[in-house]
Amino acid sequence: MPSKARKLLEEMRASKANWRRHDLDSLYEGFGFTIKHGRSHDVIYHPDFKQLRTTLPRHSTEVLKSYVQIAVKLVDKLLELQKEAQDEKESKSGSGETG
Repeated sequence: MPSKARKLLEEMRASKANWRRHDLDSLYEGFGFTIKHGRSHDVIYHPDFKQLRTTLPRHSTEVLKSYVQIAVKLVDKLLELQKEAQDEKESKSGSGETG
């Protein structure tokens, strides 16, 4: 994972205030999320974990703290799901199962 995205995540965990839309875009894209542009809102989702999705206002520069909080939670959930998937893969390969 890119260190820039990891650094952004840690900074957003420390403070939810004074972030701009491009910062959230960098965070999401850095962790592999896709941003689908809409008219008034953009939809953010992860291609490997479709349940990880949210929306962001399209025409705002400074974002509300709640959007930063949602972004941090989504990335944390992504990291958790990726770890579970990796653990499951290692478990299967260690037990001789194919699949």
